[in-house]
Amino acid sequence: MRKLLLLTPLALAACSDSEPREEPTPTPTVAQPRALASADFDLRTLGARIVGPQGPQVETVLSAGNREIAKMVSYVACPEEFDECNPGELPEGTLFTYVHEVTLVEEAADDSSAEMAEGPEMVESPPTLFRTTERAHGSNFAVGYSNSQALEALGNEDAISITADDGRLIWRVVEGDGWAPGTTITFWWQSTQPPAGPADAYLLEVDGNQAIARGPFPAEEKRAEQTPAN
Repeated sequence: MRKLLLLTPLALAACSDSEPREEPTPTPTVAQPRALASADFDLRTLGARIVGPQGPQVETVLSAGNREIAKMVSYVACPEEFDECNPGELPEGTLFTYVHEVTLVEEAADDSSAEMAEGPEMVESPPTLFRTTERAHGSNFAVGYSNSQALEALGNEDAISITADDGRLIWRVVEGDGWAPGTTITFWWQSTQPPAGPADAYLLEVDGNQAIARGPFPAEEKRAEQTPAN
């Protein structure tokens, strides 16, 4: 009588363990841009401004190539209840409002339009946007712009969408008749971090022209020191 050879579960496991296992390759996840709710700019909610080395506001000229395309006036304000805005004397968690008034030059950039027309056929018009080029440190994602100014400059007070992309804030014109030369739009955002000083941390893109803008910008948040384990 022929005997059957039975393999125990442990023997089967040993056989399967001897085969090489292919480890799964982790797939990095890419953070998608996040849409932010916009609020109208209201001066009545602002208190005193921070006075820096250049005074209570920073003025800068935005140029593309050899041509001026806009001017920007920026400042940082405390909440309305503060008559003075000295970051070193304020309680932790105080919100600072960063304000940027961007005014386009009176005349449109005709030269750049002519150069672009000579190149390949354009499928869509170049974007019009204002953004931070660095992560907005300490941002609570309270952001917005002046609705009344957007109505005058773009023909639509809801013409601007706002997104956060890897911590960077982007105001993008998505509707309207185009940004009218000579008009101003005020952009604002909040942070728990006071400005570390003026920085080339902003960018304006309009009519295919990009210009870096200098304005107050917060320092990176201080991380709590780790206590060594006993």
